Parts: sequence; C-alpha cells; structure tokens
Amino acid sequence: MTIKHLFLFLILCGFSSHSQVLRKRTTLLMGGRFDITIVAQDSLSAEQNIDLVIAEITRIENLISDWKPTSQVSEVNQNAGIRAVKVDREVFELTQRAIRFSEITNGGFDISFAAMDRIWKFDGSMTEMPSAEAIQKSVEKVGYKNIVLDSVDTTIFLKLKGMKIGFGALGEGYATNKCKEIMLAKGIQSGIINATGDMSVWGTQTNGKSWNIGITNPFHPDSILATIPLKQGAVTTS
Repeated sequence: MTIKHLFLFLILCGFSSHSQVLRKRTTLLMGGRFDITIVAQDSLSAEQNIDLVIAEITRIENLISDWKPTSQVSEVNQNAGIRAVKVDREVFELTQRAIRFSEITNGGFDISFAAMDRIWKFDGSMTEMPSAEAIQKSVEKVGYKNIVLDSVDTTIFLKLKGMKIGFGALGEGYATNKCKEIMLAKGIQSGIINATGDMSVWGTQTNGKSWNIGITNPFHPDSILATIPLKQGAVTTS
C-alpha cells in the first residue's frame, strides 16, 4: 500500500469511526403519540435503543396509568375510602412530587382532579354556564390534602370514597426524562423523546447543530410561532 493509499484509508476510517445515523420511530403509548429520535453509531444500535425506550415507557405506563385496571394507581383509586395500598417506591415518590407541586401552587395543580365531573364542554355544545351547585358538586372529590402517604410502608390512601388520582400532567414528562437518563447511561449522546409536546432533548443533530424545537401557533395550527434551539433540556406545551 502506498503512502497515498494509506493516508486515504486512515481518513476513511476516521470518518467511519465518527459517523452517526439518526433513526426515528412513532408509536402510541400512555394514550398519546410518542416520537422517539435516537442518534447512534449505526442503524442497528439506534433501533435497539428505540426498543429500550419503548419498553421503559411501557413499564412506567403499566405502573401509573389510571386507565389500566391492573396498574398500581388504579388499585389506589379502586380502594379510595377503603384502605391504603402499597406501591413501588417509584410510584410513591412520583406522588410525593405531585403533592409538592400542589403545595407550591396552593392547589392549582392537583392529581386528584381525576375524580372531577366533566361539566365544562369545549365542543360548542354548551348553551349556558353551569350552576354554582353543579360546579361545587363537580369538584367535591378533588383535594390533594386527602391523599395520605406513608413513607415507611410506601402506601397511598385516598380518604374519600370515589376519589381518584391521575398522572396525565406528570407521567409523560417523567417517562421522557427517565428514558433520556437510560440512553445517556448506555452512551447514547444525542436524541429527542417527544410525548405529544412533553419532550426531553439532549446532545446535537448529526451535523453538530442544536435541535430546533418548533412551537405551533395555537391560533394558526399550520404555522410555527417560535423555534427554540436546544442541546440539553426539556420542553412542555399545553
């Protein structure tokens, strides 16, 4: 091999060792759409790590979904006003976190909203305001102060029969962040996990540039209101 050929070979090896591929997959989990984007050294590694992300989201969904009757959160809801339910430390700590948000917001954020009667309609069918009595009745089972936690036995007890808790406002963001941690631990230095507007972002695109996160204009859904360049962080839209 001539020096020229050797030099060319080393250049190609250098490109090969640093080349990266981007793979994206869309799936339905937690009752919504997840767009999973992974940057890895090769296609096989990227696809395998997307599989791991999906498995982790599914695991979390099976723990905290109030739509799945076999989940731990559903068991808590089924036993409202009856008995405390022992849950995994992960579910317990997520509930603790939710209650801290309730305290910070003076009840503006409350995972016990799940028991609220849906008297407000946003489909154009309402012809009059609900009465004061109807409004009061719709929230009578809502109140984070009636969620009782036992940190020793990791149990959750809902004081009122008919109470429910739901993690619709926290669960997807929590899942995207957990998946990002797993990917970083496995050496995946770049990706996006987007759960219908709740997303975790890390690293850069294959060209080394920041990820560009577009925010849809709520009044003109076909246009972008703003673009946010991110290399490390999270975005939540509502």
